[in-house]
Amino acid sequence: MNPRLDPLRQVRGVWVGVETAPVPAVASGHLALDRQLPGHGWPRGSLVEILTAAPGIGEVSLLLPALRRLATEKRVAFVQPPFVPYAPSLAQSGLPLERIAWIDAEGAEAQWAAEQALRSGAVSAVLYWGASLDALELRRLQLAAEGSQALLFLFRPMSALTAPSTAAVRMVLNPQQGKLRIDLLKARGGRPGVLQVDPFRRTAPPRASDFLAPATPSVRRAALT
Repeated sequence: MNPRLDPLRQVRGVWVGVETAPVPAVASGHLALDRQLPGHGWPRGSLVEILTAAPGIGEVSLLLPALRRLATEKRVAFVQPPFVPYAPSLAQSGLPLERIAWIDAEGAEAQWAAEQALRSGAVSAVLYWGASLDALELRRLQLAAEGSQALLFLFRPMSALTAPSTAAVRMVLNPQQGKLRIDLLKARGGRPGVLQVDPFRRTAPPRASDFLAPATPSVRRAALT
């Protein structure tokens, strides 16, 4: 509490705002983004909703710096990804494969699996590609993340843009000149806005197969290594 505000507190009719506690967060690894996120990073125990026109535009690359940190704490779970997580690229990016869990489920089973993974306390983050979720299901996932202080990254199509959301952070991703344009629609405790980041740091943007590969038998075995 700031002692310089004490005289104001004695004046009748003057309201002095209470200083809020800092938001526990994991740095995103992108300075421009951290400046606008609550707690200067991905807020722990929160639902982060990421909207894209199509999967594989760099959404996993955007999260990699944080995932490397989170994987040192507990497991990171991939739930219902549009492609099989490609183990060689994940390992090359610095993610320990023994800390990656791929949950091969669909629909209601995937939603249940994501919620149970969060409630288990065994994961530090869940990446869940969930297209059709209602308000009650979103709320359940949000509460599960809050209860375990894990991060839930929820990837949804642009058709969900007009749907109500309980997310603490909500953003739209679009490719832009080999980088990613981020429309930060909602950042509870942060600053919404538009920015551009380069999660690739190379000459060409990634393909979907860089981290998520087609579900062929050989790749499926590699993903489970």
